[in-house]
Amino acid sequence: MTDYKIHIIDTQYHGPLPIATFLVESSKGLVLVETSAHSTLENVKLKISELGFDWKDIQHVLLTHIHLDHAGAAWCFAENGATVYLHPFGYNHMNDPSKLLKSATMIYGDLMDYLWGTLKPIPADQLVIVEDGEVINILGLDFKSIHSPGHAKHHIAWQLDNHLFAGDLAGICFENGVVIPPCPPPDINIEDWTNSIDKVLAIQEIDTYYITHIGKVTGDLIGHMKKLKKTLKEYAEFLLPYFQNQTDLNQTVQEFKRYTMDSLKAEGLSEKQIKDYEDSNSAIGSVQGILRYWGKKLGATQ
Repeated sequence: MTDYKIHIIDTQYHGPLPIATFLVESSKGLVLVETSAHSTLENVKLKISELGFDWKDIQHVLLTHIHLDHAGAAWCFAENGATVYLHPFGYNHMNDPSKLLKSATMIYGDLMDYLWGTLKPIPADQLVIVEDGEVINILGLDFKSIHSPGHAKHHIAWQLDNHLFAGDLAGICFENGVVIPPCPPPDINIEDWTNSIDKVLAIQEIDTYYITHIGKVTGDLIGHMKKLKKTLKEYAEFLLPYFQNQTDLNQTVQEFKRYTMDSLKAEGLSEKQIKDYEDSNSAIGSVQGILRYWGKKLGATQ
């Protein structure tokens, strides 16, 4: 068995959302899970250097999904020769990111470069599609792919022994233990997310989650996921009448924001902690994501 150590790297993202990558140090080399955004690359390189490694030596990158905060710098590692492992539905966007880049630029405008950087194509021979349940051996380590749609249809949670690199499957969670679901468009699916949670909870040997936003969760993983499922359901139920009544988007966002703030206050969080959660999980993103979910589910368009 190959010995290894997992390093949590806080990328010091300059936007509102804390982002981690995970460097798996083995006796045979390095594996990176998540790359964070291209805009954080210099920070990631520095952190890797502080651990005593050269970022150019990373030849294997595992992505949980292709959102910019998780996969935005994957092309940089590929330019150094790294192989990138990902979900089948993410392949086309990493091989030709033009549509993804255009869409993001339309949303973020002049802030695109500052917030996320850019994207470049990754050659086909450096992209490896991994199927559900498939085990890939990298540097003597067995990583198991667990397809876990809900947050995104191209989401994978990666199991390494008793560890799970959960991406966004296990929500956003800071040190206080409160967990909330990030629900941006376009792929949010409540039923799929709930089923994915149940799927990983059924894997009894897993006792540790590494979550990209942000850090390490141990202990009561069942309790953590139950809270996440409950909040996810409550978010959807709260927004259903707004979808049905075709309520003005700005009004919906403001009322959803008040609702989530009241929910966080009820958890006993301070004003600063509430602001941290609000900043990391924008109300407008969640509203748009869940309204789109209801539109798909009910066969209508918001």
